[in-house]
Amino acid sequence: MSDPRNRKTLTTTAGAPIGDNQNAMTVGERGPLLLQDYQLIEKLTHQNRERIPERVVHAKGWGAHGTLRITSTEVTRYTNAKLFDEVGKETPLFLRFSTVAGEQGAADAERDVRGFSIKFYTEDGNWDLVGNNTPVFFVRDPYKFPDFIRTQKRHPRTNLRSPTAMWDFWSLSPESLHQITILFSDRGLPVGPQYLNGYGSHTFSFWNDAGERYWVKFHFKTQQGHKFYTNDEAGEIIGKSRESYQEELYTAIHTGHFPKWTMYVQIMTIEQAEQTDFNPFDLTKVWPHADFPLIEVGELELNRNPENYFAEVEQIAMSPSNVVKGISFSPDKMLQARIFSYADAHRYRLGTHYEALPINQPKSPVNHYHKDGLLRFFADNGNPEAYYEPNSFDGPAEDPSYLEPPLPVNGVAKRYNHRENNEDFKQPRALWAMFDEGQKGRLYANLAAAMHGIPQFIIDRQLGHFEQIDPAYAQGVRDALAHMDKAHEKQETQKDVDRMALPQSEGPR
Repeated sequence: MSDPRNRKTLTTTAGAPIGDNQNAMTVGERGPLLLQDYQLIEKLTHQNRERIPERVVHAKGWGAHGTLRITSTEVTRYTNAKLFDEVGKETPLFLRFSTVAGEQGAADAERDVRGFSIKFYTEDGNWDLVGNNTPVFFVRDPYKFPDFIRTQKRHPRTNLRSPTAMWDFWSLSPESLHQITILFSDRGLPVGPQYLNGYGSHTFSFWNDAGERYWVKFHFKTQQGHKFYTNDEAGEIIGKSRESYQEELYTAIHTGHFPKWTMYVQIMTIEQAEQTDFNPFDLTKVWPHADFPLIEVGELELNRNPENYFAEVEQIAMSPSNVVKGISFSPDKMLQARIFSYADAHRYRLGTHYEALPINQPKSPVNHYHKDGLLRFFADNGNPEAYYEPNSFDGPAEDPSYLEPPLPVNGVAKRYNHRENNEDFKQPRALWAMFDEGQKGRLYANLAAAMHGIPQFIIDRQLGHFEQIDPAYAQGVRDALAHMDKAHEKQETQKDVDRMALPQSEGPR
């Protein structure tokens, strides 16, 4: 045990040393308490305020610090982003994984999409790539995002998850088929964060010094290989630990087994985007690798665990709005909505100055004119006369060299029906065709387990969508549902037999 004389003195938050942190101040040995016992009041009120609102989605997460090391500069012909400009260059980062639907207390090993979000602390400011472990999503229009998320949360009357709501929404939204097929495949239930791929999912853009713009997709391929649980295996894991992902990631890094991913991009020219037979800005679509091959960029490594989970994993605040010179947006409607909604969520959860928190603070200089507000805990820029812009007192000023080229758009402003003239079956058909018979069998069984017990008309509507992918897809799910019905019926019959075998009660004596 360390020498008590070498320990720091406990203080109040105002810095006053505390003489007794064990006994409340009372009138007499038995009480009552005194209101003047400020340290007691401080401890109780701080405890009451230790929780902040959890994220509406991606509430439960796991994260770590790491680096991106550049292994190829091929992308520098497309972008002037400085973090890519030299082989061997390293950029510090923080990566947060998460589940989408579960609350903070939910089990890690539930079948769900996993968030894969990275904050790169670049020399030109923070670049946040806020993505998932899937290259697509359930919806392509932001009007439907709040509705979709409600189906993943709890029913307002029962306060239970509602498979009926989930499948009712999906069966009325055929654009979700691609994501459904991924989610209920083997990759929908990874063993831990290091065994999944990451994707920017959206279409973003690169731009270079010549003012040329290119569309880009970001990929992070795991070097640990894909490991997954079956539903039954996950049930056993959850019975032993609800924190299996936290244990997997923390232990790997703590023991020096640093997880790694290879970073790639896909590039599409403006001209190519006008000629594709699909909308390249549609979040439910992927770009075929044969037409738009992967270009290696670098290696991402996680090598340091957080010192404080709340301060780092819980308070990290990433938003697609955070881009740096050479990286920008696209007409992707879901991306455009997230540019607003993510930063707005952070202002609500963490306060106006959330980006000044240590985990969110850029490692590059920060100079702005935002003033006051809740928790304004950082100093002014040292120039009290320059508190507005433009000014004549040497305050921070714009630099036209960072101005990006115009974003090409065309068309007229109106509400376009995103389901008209849109092919929602071709890409999930290609994905399903890649699965071997074992993978298909597990896909059918996972879908049947999730659909069992919902109204038959919803099942029939969803089977109709599977039929358009391939009749064998629908038949596989149909057979799995029938098998599940028989198993359930057998189970209920056995329960009846067991009940009849119980001795009859003689009643109260």
